[in-house]
Amino acid sequence: MNLRLYDTATRKIHDFVPITPGHVGIYHCGLTVQGPPHIGHIRKEVVFDVLRRWLEYNGAEVTLIANVTDIDDKILLKEAEQDDPWWSIAYANERALHDAYSVLGCKPPTYEPRATGHIPEMIELVERLIGKGHAYVAPDGSGDVYFDVRSWPAYGELSNQRIDDMEAAADADPRGKRDPRDFALWKGFKKGHEPDTAAWPAPWGLGRPGWHLECSAMAGKYLGDEFDIHGGGLDLRFPHHENEQAQSRAAGRAFTRHWMHNAMVNLSGEKMSKSVGNSLLVSEVVKRVRPVELRYYLVATHYRSIIEYSEEALAEAVTTYERIEGFVARATEVTGGVELGTPCADFVEAMDDDLALPAALAALQAVLREGHKLLAEGDSTALRGCLASVRAMLDILGLDPLSSVWQGRGSGGAEHAALDTLVRALVEQREQARAERDFATADAVRDRLKEAGVAVEDTPSGPRWSVEGG
Repeated sequence: MNLRLYDTATRKIHDFVPITPGHVGIYHCGLTVQGPPHIGHIRKEVVFDVLRRWLEYNGAEVTLIANVTDIDDKILLKEAEQDDPWWSIAYANERALHDAYSVLGCKPPTYEPRATGHIPEMIELVERLIGKGHAYVAPDGSGDVYFDVRSWPAYGELSNQRIDDMEAAADADPRGKRDPRDFALWKGFKKGHEPDTAAWPAPWGLGRPGWHLECSAMAGKYLGDEFDIHGGGLDLRFPHHENEQAQSRAAGRAFTRHWMHNAMVNLSGEKMSKSVGNSLLVSEVVKRVRPVELRYYLVATHYRSIIEYSEEALAEAVTTYERIEGFVARATEVTGGVELGTPCADFVEAMDDDLALPAALAALQAVLREGHKLLAEGDSTALRGCLASVRAMLDILGLDPLSSVWQGRGSGGAEHAALDTLVRALVEQREQARAERDFATADAVRDRLKEAGVAVEDTPSGPRWSVEGG
């Protein structure tokens, strides 16, 4: 394995060497399910799906754990807002997360533990931290338990901060803390202010786990005291991942060898959040573009670079993917189909270089250009080899239009290419009529397409068609 990855902790790219040769253990933080996922959330799922596919292509067995945070302050607030039990809200949004995984062609995690299913492991971890002098029960009788950040000299190393420069932790009532930066491991039950169902018995009293504690307990349960990669969105580096690392190592666990964070999806220059409304929920975006096209859009930018979302950029990604898909469909029709081949050398080099996906896609486009030249010659050994290589690269990215994941979901193949040819001919006829100011003919063509269930949208990059309701 020649893979090199950027490590957030050291801020350098290193050779990736698994703890156990041939096996890679990955933990990445899943969604806190107070709401359904938007495309900012699901970018992380796609990034780690591509990493997993590349590792598996190179012969590694991958154990990928992605948790579900189903008990949290935010979820309890939703209960008050929606007049629905917190556990019902969490479960509905967990199902929405699974739907988003599936619709974008992500392989399901090896296991997806829920926080509420691992309370015993969390209590055990807190007891160990108390016993080692790194945690304490609040003296105010609240039942809160805090991690003592000053007891761990390395605290702040992941985010490169000094304790005295940090703001106070805002995850619990500060009255019982020794230091305002101490963070909650366990939150005492507040009778009358929280539902009885959101509390579990512990040696220091009824309560529920703190957010940071949950991931440390679940990662240790399924990947052991030391594992290869811990990941998530860059916004989790502090305080969440900083706190995970501190409490895990203070408890005597080596924890992760490598930190991997993806950048955010921004909207109008600001980090996308649940307050942006419903238009960018995964379930809504895939009504406007096909799921495979949304996946291509999320894959096309380097995982450590911010995506500045715009409808125009999404439309350009759709057009680019349609061209790729069109080649696969036409070449498959000419050759009768081929098995997956091997990626070109430039693609391999890019993927091994910290998953440099823009460079990998540039390598794919270079092979496609050669493929288009070969198409004119008809069936040939060279065209078959080109198609096999293109499909291999697309498969690694989860984008092969002939994959069973996308077949039958309106996502491609020869049928889409044929329909595309027919529709584009009418669209070009409409554009010609508009250029000649023959608006009656242009409107007639548009109406004809509409009757057939085809919507045409005029975008800055040209007209784009889609099947209405597809």
